[in-house]
Amino acid sequence: MLRGRPLCDIGLADDQHDIGAFAVIDPWIDNLWNVLIEKHPLTDGLTPIDRNSLPPPKWNVQCLNSNTSIHTNDKLPNNDQLKPNSTIVTCLSNTKTTAENHFQDVRLLKFEYSENSINYSPGDVLMVRPVNFETSVNRFFQLLNDNKNIKLNPATILNITQCSDDMPIPYNLSKQFTLYQCAKYYWDLNIIPNRYTFQLLSYFTDSELEKEKLKEFTTPEGQEELYSYCNRPRRTILEVLADFPHATANLTLEYLFEIFSPIRPRAFSIASAPSVHINEIHLLVAVVKYKTKLLAKRIGLCSTWLASLNIGDKIPVWIQKGTFQFPYSQSCNVIMIGPGTGVAPFRSFVHEAVAKKCGDAKTLHLYFGARNRLGDFHCVNDWEKLVSDEKLSLYTAFSRDQDHKIYVQHILEQNEAELFKLLSSKECYVFVAGNAKDMPTAVKNVFINILTKNKHLNTIDMMETKGFYQTETWS
Repeated sequence: MLRGRPLCDIGLADDQHDIGAFAVIDPWIDNLWNVLIEKHPLTDGLTPIDRNSLPPPKWNVQCLNSNTSIHTNDKLPNNDQLKPNSTIVTCLSNTKTTAENHFQDVRLLKFEYSENSINYSPGDVLMVRPVNFETSVNRFFQLLNDNKNIKLNPATILNITQCSDDMPIPYNLSKQFTLYQCAKYYWDLNIIPNRYTFQLLSYFTDSELEKEKLKEFTTPEGQEELYSYCNRPRRTILEVLADFPHATANLTLEYLFEIFSPIRPRAFSIASAPSVHINEIHLLVAVVKYKTKLLAKRIGLCSTWLASLNIGDKIPVWIQKGTFQFPYSQSCNVIMIGPGTGVAPFRSFVHEAVAKKCGDAKTLHLYFGARNRLGDFHCVNDWEKLVSDEKLSLYTAFSRDQDHKIYVQHILEQNEAELFKLLSSKECYVFVAGNAKDMPTAVKNVFINILTKNKHLNTIDMMETKGFYQTETWS
């Protein structure tokens, strides 16, 4: 026993607190610094950093004047700035899988890649890094047009160097690039800023009114108001900068890399099968668009960008291993629950299993749920052909096609006897994919009830441990 002793009491933060997790985090951090200073005093000549002063920037940013003209309609950044393991794919088609009058726009996108440039298996995900729309880029330059410290010429070439060894420069910024390319391909102009962003802005404003409000947003007491101002209406960084023009006018180039976050890549379950869709990779994408109290509609950067692609457009992508580990054996049963776009990985697996002669209607069981049979029955032609060929057993739940709502968990309950027979076989896998809100828990409870009611030796926990019950969900 090492007999370790805690430096200070544990801090248990709660997001449900009236003023959020920072109600505990802030005083806990203050106490930690006091304890550390007491136990390990600073050496002579050193003083604690003033937390009310502007922290140093991460990197040095040098502007190099350039007369080089750039094309603002470029679909890709310079090849030097692509992720090292990325591959360029070409859009083959971009079709709606939802009816024109349906409330949601879902797309089946098909991309072509050169032979041997991509290697994937069912269950893998495609990583995509979107780019900003031209309207957002133009808005960025308009907002900072009156900036006192930066000459915002889109063609200005930027060169970034390290300030210290512990803050490396990301690959995307390791070569020289233009300010336009940075605004188009690197900074996420659609992101919702965090509390640190408001803290940084407070250092730059010369307006006492702005400073007071920005400082308030950084305090534990101001977290509820910050949430109401920023997170609840999903206010973007560009909209925040517009609301604080004095701070925006005083920003320096180095601190733009602190204010703006990089565009993060998004993961999409692959909906194609490598043995069937040769040199193609398919995605099933729900376009994110919704209203808040703000006038402009909120949009998902990546889904909206993907939906805007035209045939022939080229984008960089890369493969990442997914969580699903699908079995390929004629002796095992597979139960798949994939409402909505959650059906994407099962389209990949079913086609691959059938192509490898490892599955048919007796062993492959797909439960699909949506609102309307005629509104959002994604990939219906695939499923109907597989059912007709006796390669798949399909069970559907269309929640709005009758007076009472029917979901996939209700169809599972109706098929209790058949499900227990499958679960009792030597090998049976259950896969659940889709929205993480209510469906996964409801589905899991059905399987728990079936196993418990029939006094089966296995439990869902045991199945999960052995990989026979796998879940892939997203919010």
